[in-house]
Amino acid sequence: PGSPYQPVVEALESHPEKKFYNVSKLGGAKYDTLPYSIRVLFESSVRNCDGFLVKETDAMNILDWKTKQNHVEVPFCPARVVLQDFTGIPAMVDFAAMREAVRNAGGDPVKVNPACPTDLTVDHSLQIDFSKCAIQNAPNPGGGEQKPPAKLSPMKAQPRKLPPCRGHSGCRGSCSTGESGRSSGAFSAQIENTPILCPFHLQPVPEPETVLKNQEMEFGRNRERLQFFKWSSKVFENISIIPPETGTAHQVNLEYLSRVVFDVKDFLHPDSVVGTDSHTTMVNGLGILGWGVGGIETEAVMLGMPVTLTLPEVVGCELTGTVSPFATSIDIVLSITKHLRQADVAGKFVEFFGSGVSQLSVADRTTIANMCPEYGAILSFFPVDNVTLKHLKHAGFDKAKLEVTEAYLKAVKLFRNDESSSREPEYSQVVQVSLSSIIPYVSGPKRSQDRVAVNNMKSDFQACLNEKSGVKGFQIAAEKQNDIVPVQYEGNEYKLSHGCIVIAAVISCTNNCNPSVMLAAGLLAKKAVEAGLVVKPYIRTSLSPGSGMVTHYLSSSGVLPYLSKLGFEVVGYGCSTCVGNTAPLPEAIRNAIKQGDIVACGVLSGTKNFEGRLCDCVRANYLASPPLVVAYAIAGTVRIDFDMEPLGTGFNGKSIYLRDIWPTRQELHTVEEECVISSMFKELKEKMEKGNKRWNLLEAPESTLFPWDLKSTYIRCPSFFDKLAKEPVSPQAVENAHVLLYLGDSVTTDHISPAGSIARSSAAAKYLTSKGLTPREFNSYGARRGNDAVMTRGTFANIKLLNKFIGKPAPKTIHFPSGQMLDVFEAAELYQKEGIPVIILAGKKYGLGSSRDWAAKGPFLLGVKAVLAESYEKVHRSQLIGIGIAPLQFRPGENPSTLGLTGREQFSILFPPELLPRMTLDIKTSTGKVFSVIALFENNMEITLYKNGGSLNFVARRFL
Repeated sequence: PGSPYQPVVEALESHPEKKFYNVSKLGGAKYDTLPYSIRVLFESSVRNCDGFLVKETDAMNILDWKTKQNHVEVPFCPARVVLQDFTGIPAMVDFAAMREAVRNAGGDPVKVNPACPTDLTVDHSLQIDFSKCAIQNAPNPGGGEQKPPAKLSPMKAQPRKLPPCRGHSGCRGSCSTGESGRSSGAFSAQIENTPILCPFHLQPVPEPETVLKNQEMEFGRNRERLQFFKWSSKVFENISIIPPETGTAHQVNLEYLSRVVFDVKDFLHPDSVVGTDSHTTMVNGLGILGWGVGGIETEAVMLGMPVTLTLPEVVGCELTGTVSPFATSIDIVLSITKHLRQADVAGKFVEFFGSGVSQLSVADRTTIANMCPEYGAILSFFPVDNVTLKHLKHAGFDKAKLEVTEAYLKAVKLFRNDESSSREPEYSQVVQVSLSSIIPYVSGPKRSQDRVAVNNMKSDFQACLNEKSGVKGFQIAAEKQNDIVPVQYEGNEYKLSHGCIVIAAVISCTNNCNPSVMLAAGLLAKKAVEAGLVVKPYIRTSLSPGSGMVTHYLSSSGVLPYLSKLGFEVVGYGCSTCVGNTAPLPEAIRNAIKQGDIVACGVLSGTKNFEGRLCDCVRANYLASPPLVVAYAIAGTVRIDFDMEPLGTGFNGKSIYLRDIWPTRQELHTVEEECVISSMFKELKEKMEKGNKRWNLLEAPESTLFPWDLKSTYIRCPSFFDKLAKEPVSPQAVENAHVLLYLGDSVTTDHISPAGSIARSSAAAKYLTSKGLTPREFNSYGARRGNDAVMTRGTFANIKLLNKFIGKPAPKTIHFPSGQMLDVFEAAELYQKEGIPVIILAGKKYGLGSSRDWAAKGPFLLGVKAVLAESYEKVHRSQLIGIGIAPLQFRPGENPSTLGLTGREQFSILFPPELLPRMTLDIKTSTGKVFSVIALFENNMEITLYKNGGSLNFVARRFL
């Protein structure tokens, strides 16, 4: 309503009661050549055109994409927003604080609500306190007036003495909890109450204690945060909370929240989404346009503002050939990652086409789309086709919904035709990938883009030992590369050496949406157990599925007990190892690693393997497909040639090779057809709608304003609105600023604002200790994102931060007026007391990695006025602007070294009264040097946000 394009509104021919904007009639032949992803942007601009936030010229610029790409800014109004709790809690805390600020300034706080439908999934608070070889109790959650939960003691299921199974030659008699699996016939109960059936006796046995204990710990440790979320769901309109133990944000988004086509009061339009999780891009595999943005930008979208982006180039990725039977989705992902990194797709859309697309299932597509933040693209789009429709049928879409979806998408030409004769859109450039050439790979040891062919793994790790310390090397002296450190564990002696595996995690991230990959791990485990192979007990193994659906198809296929037998027991549902929530390694193992300076390894089936992320004593981390995670865990080392060396010794002393237990594609296909069925989606949806007992019984206030608990160490009213005035002030000059940190290339958001455990010697630990908490009660940085005091102290607290002022990895810097080496927070605090502004010097790709709003908020509260870098990750650059920090960029070919800067100078930056996009600014140093930089404001909206002191203050002023 109100759009000047009302004349193209028409009824859907097959369903006349349904209306839609037939945007294909506006552009004619020009529309037909647009990439599918650009057609979605065009439809949104037409439908939301109001002459203010979205103008007619915006729609026409999108239609003229071929000539306007990279030259104009366009607004995009997504259909919905998805949050996860780590990044969602600061967004909701900001909303609560904004209500307070609006009330204090004379406005009506009740008006502060999300204008855009918003779903928040509580999925990042799971920690692995309990696994097969560790019982880690953290009995007190800390903070506020909460009482600690009752201390949990280890329990063991009593063996059931039952007669051998009739006709079951593999029966092993009585079975313990660790050998149990779920029955596919138990779908009628909620997942948490589904009885466990012994795979050999088909009789119920107790629930694995691991899941229940981790769930109880999660609710105890995070009670304050969960109460805040429940308060949010009660008082804010347009917000829904999906409680813990349901699934990960991107998994729930894919399986439950995705509409593909929105039907609002019989008006149809494409589904689209932005989210605070970098894996929001997964939904592009379903033909839903979506990508990750910062929490700061998301809050603006939640209040009805469009996302503004440079009309992007669209790289067409043509897939040809047939997938090798030994290549998994992860291999395809990593291969495509390499090709697209080489093509430089940063800040661009990627869209897939070609004969190979139809050979990929939706699970394969979402796996590929999910990885796009790692190769720098905004998103990777797979248009809806017949494969998508078949998937939606299995996922529970009813026949009428599917008919409307197909008819609408074909009417607006958003449906991809499988026929080779159909005309493909025109793209900015085309990258060709032959699926036939893809072989199994892992990625590491420190970065996801460093791919290693599995058959070269042994030699590549040896090269890493030899290389100098850096992005791949560990610089181990030749005479020490074969050192062996004996260690006693659980009464047995083991030998640790370089390349030994101590963490093996099949976790909730890229793989949980792909049944074939997870089933491959299960079938491999089954064959391994039947062959007599085992995993060494000190290896920290875990299985953290993205949702109950994964548990359903693993259990109904009969492979779950075999995974459990090898130590891969379900520890809970949510992000765990990937975000640094691994329980500590056994002390004996940690001591042995440190004593021998061993390069120990972690192997995980996720997307993040930055150094030190999993555990501070695990220096090498490899990303691998789930079956390879299991295979490497069995081998116990990455220094193995799978073709020539056995995984281990099985029954009767027989050597077992990987080829002996690797499942064939036919085996996978058969099990997938039998186990991945529509009832799994149906039951998962019922679970999400019903919630769970702990959540349903959780009490929360219902007041308009949140009753802040001054004693709380989890939820605190932030200071972003302390100086809120009705009118913004002009940008102030930065005079005589010191450099807080002098950083190199590829500084990640993990370096800036870590999400894992809080180190005992850190500034955040000192703060929490002063509040009466013990180290066991610290929880993680991610869990405490609702407390600005913790997060500010956690900024630049990563142990792997390499500050050139220090010369070695450490969360330290130099306070130049005094010459002291201090924690970054302590130095920043001194600068603020002295009234001295600070800036950051950095190299290329500053802000790489996961979208994380505290990576901008933290530096802002430390007093950082500007960042001066050679280049930025796109999302992080916009986050800096959104909080009020100026992103400045060296001119091409220039950097601190070429300009002769040491970082010890003081810098003065003068902002003109009228800022312009990408204008040049002069910087003067205390040594008299003057040089020019580019102010990386891409459009007038970003300049407006910066002048307002960031988007939070800009949005708050709208209510005044």
